[in-house]
Amino acid sequence: MQDRIKVAVDAMGGDHAPAEIVRGVIDAVALRSDIRVLLVGQQDVIKEELAKYSWPSEQIEVVNADEVIETAEPPVMAIRKKKNSSIVVGMNMVKHMEADAFVSAGSSGAILVGGQVIVGRIKGVERPPLAPLIPTEKGVSLLIDCGANVDARPLHLLQFAKMGSLYMEHVVGMKNPRVAIVNIGAEEEKGNALVKETFPLLKECRDINFVGSIEAREIPHGEADVIVCEAFVGNVILKLYEGLSSTLVGAIKQGMMSSLKSKIGAALALPALKKTLKAFDASEYGGAPLLGLNGLVVKTHGSAKANEVKNSIIQCVTFKQQDINGKIKKNIAEV
Repeated sequence: MQDRIKVAVDAMGGDHAPAEIVRGVIDAVALRSDIRVLLVGQQDVIKEELAKYSWPSEQIEVVNADEVIETAEPPVMAIRKKKNSSIVVGMNMVKHMEADAFVSAGSSGAILVGGQVIVGRIKGVERPPLAPLIPTEKGVSLLIDCGANVDARPLHLLQFAKMGSLYMEHVVGMKNPRVAIVNIGAEEEKGNALVKETFPLLKECRDINFVGSIEAREIPHGEADVIVCEAFVGNVILKLYEGLSSTLVGAIKQGMMSSLKSKIGAALALPALKKTLKAFDASEYGGAPLLGLNGLVVKTHGSAKANEVKNSIIQCVTFKQQDINGKIKKNIAEV
């Protein structure tokens, strides 16, 4: 099959590498015949994992990279010194158009640095933001930025809003997505200096459907489709979201097993409960794209397992098919 989307995947990054990474790749190619995965990492280790499965040889290729960037390493130094690491090799494949996208559960710092230094920013983009989809009562919202740009400026947040709108419309399929800025109240005069300076820029921007401020408690209800903030705030929201979700799931399971009556009730409610909990499982939505680069880079959780890896690979297909980078180049150029 021609015109397969080529996705380079870091086989060595993350808490569960390479086993869960390889399994996610196997699951992805089993679902989609239009994907070709380039598994980047220590060749012998990857082949040992691949040997556990049967897979189409035309859809998976192993690319050797002897070095591994560890989470604790200083990102800039690691990118400079470990030229043959899975992250650097994968990023270079995107840079030289040998791959359409790169997916990694490895060091966040190295991925952010590598994305900007190796892949490079689209001309006119000031700061590339990390933008994960988060589950809400009404579906999903895009949280932008969740960790790439602490101490961002108003112009950066305006660009985040525009890139986030493009992503939600063309990748998620949401027409005229609602854009809101995270604030401590709904009133326009509230917020810190950054929010107060950014608000009028968003309000005047004709390229987005700006609906005003959003308080953190409104985010899970899906009151906005694109949630704009700088990285410190976004990362706190994301981590609290994930921690609270796992705590609630654990508490529900414990409550259901507390008595014979609750166990019987749990058995009856289990199908509906599984469906509901699946909708709030972050791994169902893939990883966080680093928007505004010359090629697609997707960061998954360090704890990512096969399902998240699979979904991260699949989301790259839509990104490529919808030419998100081309749309960003056209719409962001000079704000």
